[in-house]
Amino acid sequence: MSGRIVILTGAPRAGKSSLARAVQGLVPGTWLNLGVDLMAGALPEALMPGIGLRPGGERPDLEPAVLGLYRALFQTIRAHALEGFDVVADLGLHEDYSGPLAIFAALATALGDLAPLLVGIECDLDDIMRRRNADPRQGLYLAGDTPPAPVLRWQAIHQGRDYDLRLDMSRLGPEEGAARIAALLAAPPAHPVLSLSGA
Repeated sequence: MSGRIVILTGAPRAGKSSLARAVQGLVPGTWLNLGVDLMAGALPEALMPGIGLRPGGERPDLEPAVLGLYRALFQTIRAHALEGFDVVADLGLHEDYSGPLAIFAALATALGDLAPLLVGIECDLDDIMRRRNADPRQGLYLAGDTPPAPVLRWQAIHQGRDYDLRLDMSRLGPEEGAARIAALLAAPPAHPVLSLSGA
């Protein structure tokens, strides 16, 4: 029996990593976290920020590698799930590149038959900026009194996107979010957004 897959997607500092850790600690199962932070730790400087490339088409030279890295990550998630491990992946999925990369289509192709659950992680811009300013990670996260343009572009990634569940992490703690994911896993939708039958 294959493991369960939960894909968390949202802007940086929206609360995905904390939620993923809460899923690991609170939701029954053997949960592996295979997301953007794991991938970033494996990359050479020449490929940074890898799949963390923000919206806006700023690095067209890097985009072919971004697609390849996403495809490889999706296959990694698939391989672990087929071995019976549960996988939660915290990602910042978007389609705002200089040209079409079809990231969501690649995700559905790789994992759709395993019925992954796609969870949209939302967070108020004020809270995101507060978190960025409190811990800019030595310049990794843009900060300031006014939201920079790239941060504003991240806020648009949920527009027109369907999810199996949306969580507002401005109003939920990680434990509350994990509880809602556990409830969804206990009674999953008949046709998850990414399933091949529901795509």
